[in-house]
Amino acid sequence: MTTGAPPPLAPQRSRARTFLPLGLAAWLVLEIWLLTVVANAVGGLAVFLLLLAGAVLGAAVIKRAGRRAFANLTGTFQRAQEAAQRGEAPSATDRAGAEDRNGFLMLGGLLLMLPGLLSDAAGLLLLVPQVRTAVGRYAEKAVERRMSAAQPGSLQDAFQQARIHRPDGKVVQGEVIREDAPQGARRSDGSRPPLMP
Repeated sequence: MTTGAPPPLAPQRSRARTFLPLGLAAWLVLEIWLLTVVANAVGGLAVFLLLLAGAVLGAAVIKRAGRRAFANLTGTFQRAQEAAQRGEAPSATDRAGAEDRNGFLMLGGLLLMLPGLLSDAAGLLLLVPQVRTAVGRYAEKAVERRMSAAQPGSLQDAFQQARIHRPDGKVVQGEVIREDAPQGARRSDGSRPPLMP
């Protein structure tokens, strides 16, 4: 017997999930081809030394970016703590270290460490501050577009569904007291109902 309801549609696969494996495979094939062409032109030892130099430079870049990120983080926490002691909210100048794009600097170091000439070229490009700034702005705009296109409450609904469908989920009984709630909502005798029956 049919109910007349249409069958549920399967979720569509995103373009990134479709083309990412193909792009990675093409990138690997291109890297290997380029390494063999360069090795035939200048010799295998020169290519090995070039890849080794890229790995050493990438490790140094990641170490430097990590130190700078840690220094920015501790400085930001100290300025925020000083502002809190004064009773003020941290201003935009207190968060000045957020604009130096350390994440892209670390990504450049990681690309330098990967064996391959294309990844080395991309890593060297990310060492240039103007390139990091341009890539960072593009990434921020892409994230803002994604966040504005997302349905409101979708993340909360996902967590709620995961909690409901989890068979071993524990429920903790409690009471929520809102400071902005009207005062007449509480009992006049001041007693509260017990949490456990």
